[in-house]
Amino acid sequence: MTDVDAALRSQLRNIEATYGHPVQHWFDVIDASGLTKHNQVVAMLKGDHGLAHGAAHRLSLLARDRTASAQNPAAEGPGPDAVAGLYTGRKSSLLPLHDQLMAVIRALGDFDVVPKKGYLSLRRRKQFAMIQPTAAGRIDLGLILPGGLPPAGGLEAAGNWNALFTHRVRITDATDLDGQLRDWLSAAYEAAA
Repeated sequence: MTDVDAALRSQLRNIEATYGHPVQHWFDVIDASGLTKHNQVVAMLKGDHGLAHGAAHRLSLLARDRTASAQNPAAEGPGPDAVAGLYTGRKSSLLPLHDQLMAVIRALGDFDVVPKKGYLSLRRRKQFAMIQPTAAGRIDLGLILPGGLPPAGGLEAAGNWNALFTHRVRITDATDLDGQLRDWLSAAYEAAA
């Protein structure tokens, strides 16, 4: 469990203890109100039920996330549907290479995979990499490497490609998943601890 998950669980326990109702009770209140806009739900919880702003805000966000997940089950996490959604059309042939790349990364240890529009974000305490399939027949692997490592071999500066990353590696086949790539991934992974 990440620090963020622990903090959220603690906040929910505090809401339940302070207001004397389980979270599901507040979801039922929100559903019964018929309100769907975040600010309206927050105002209703504060005005009609006496919740503090932080508690009302958190419950409104959770209720909306719960509703969105029910309407779109693929949005719940990095399951097979989220990954498969990235590898459609001309990108579908890259799925086996993605699976091989993920096996290399999983060997590093625990991390979270967060699906985004068009890519997967890989995170420990902070983001360390991203995987983005391209229609050009390759997977772009973005890395956040410490210490200004100079570009060399297949490692290039991220430049204008993506400002969140220091480097990019263009992966076209399994031979690119070599010891050098593993070293770069390991450095990024360790720096995100």
